[in-house]
Order: sequence, then structure tokens, then C-alpha cells
Amino acid sequence: MGSMSIWHWIVVIGVVLLLFGRGKISDLMGDVAQGIKAFKKGMADDEKTAEKPEPVKTIDNSAPQTAQRSDVGSKV
Repeated sequence: MGSMSIWHWIVVIGVVLLLFGRGKISDLMGDVAQGIKAFKKGMADDEKTAEKPEPVKTIDNSAPQTAQRSDVGSKV
């Protein structure tokens, strides 16, 4: 009684085929395969971007700031 016999598995497979049909199961398996391929491609893309870091961008603060704020010290 602890494990399922072959007849149990045959009944379960038969019910699944009746509920979903053969076409839906094959479509589902195709979708799963596409998802796995997309996941592997995404992981490979992440590794490529990790190998080539972007150059560090800096801001040049050496130019003098001539514009003054007009709202400083005024009361509204």
C-alpha cells in the first residue's frame, strides 16, 4: 500500500490525457523548453556583461558656477 502500482500510474496518465488532451501537453512541454532556453540565454548574457565593465563616468566640477539662485534669502 506504500507505493503505487503500475495500474495506478496508468489510470493517472489516462485521466491527465483526458483532461488536457495530447495537444495541450505537447504545447506545454514546448513552452517549458522555450523558457529553459531563454533562462540559459539570460544567464549567458549576464556573464558577458560582468566580464566587460563599463568605464567609470566622472563629472567635471572645475568650471566655475556663475549662476546664482534668486530664491535664496527671500521670504515667500
